[in-house]
Amino acid sequence: MKSLTIGNAKLDNPLILAPMAGVTDQPFRRICHSMGAGLVCMEMVSAKAICYHNKNTKELLEIACDEHPVSLQLFGSDVDAMVEATKIIEEVPYDILDVNMGCPVPKVFNNGDGSALMKNPQLVGEIVSALVKATDRPVTVKIRTGVDSEHINAPEIAHIIEESGASAVAVHGRTREQYYSGEADWDIIRQVKEKVSIPVIGNGDLRCASDVKRMSEQTDCDGFMIGRAARGNPWIFSQILSELETGNPAVPPSSEEVMSMLLKHARMEIELKGEDRAIREMRKHAGWYTAGRRNGIRFRRVVNEIHTYQELENVCREFCVDGDAYR
Repeated sequence: MKSLTIGNAKLDNPLILAPMAGVTDQPFRRICHSMGAGLVCMEMVSAKAICYHNKNTKELLEIACDEHPVSLQLFGSDVDAMVEATKIIEEVPYDILDVNMGCPVPKVFNNGDGSALMKNPQLVGEIVSALVKATDRPVTVKIRTGVDSEHINAPEIAHIIEESGASAVAVHGRTREQYYSGEADWDIIRQVKEKVSIPVIGNGDLRCASDVKRMSEQTDCDGFMIGRAARGNPWIFSQILSELETGNPAVPPSSEEVMSMLLKHARMEIELKGEDRAIREMRKHAGWYTAGRRNGIRFRRVVNEIHTYQELENVCREFCVDGDAYR
């Protein structure tokens, strides 16, 4: 696949790990980068929390040297707070500054942030313009098709984003009202691509190489953002790259590879967060790693009761007897 340039940031390929709260922390980003992701995106961070020097937010801003290029995503609707936060994080070694204008959750939306910003085109322009002036790093924006089916305005919002100086726009092909239900409307992504000249990144229902190929053909978009399909499946990036390059179907990871990756992921989480918290957080990841696999339900039930890495390692070994436990 071709490389992709966003402002002064060059991506080796156009496959991008989407920002996902509670998922794309530093360890998972590093894993996805190692598996071929051209760009990894951090969990969204509140601009106001940065301004208030929130202790928990500081951890979200940690970036490892082996995950670049990396995109840091801010959310908020107060222009001054967004600018102040951008200045505070100037020393954080991110490569791209992204603005969240697509989050659908009520807590964010009802505060006027995330996808609620699509109801206020003027404010969209003011935020993007101010951030472009506040940093020398590329500014990008992630949006949805609109707030609901009666208010589809992604092409118009994308035009404002471009006119305000952004270097790229990512479009999730669903409305805020849809959340993650139904099918993503890739035709809106096509319309956005026709409306702007900056790179357009398509997002929604990308699960394999054939999906990426179809999105490329249907929308002519420049990048491909993969979210939920990457949870428990960091191999998706290397599989897509390999399949599109060779034309041969990707080989799914073996049971041993899945367990090995799960344990590696756990060790990285422990190094960053300590064993107790890391093992608790790994329970959800274990569910994603083993989703759809034989004995997966039983495995997850046992993992939900463990508290140490040694226990996790023992469970993985037990469920991977002869390397065939999940086939």
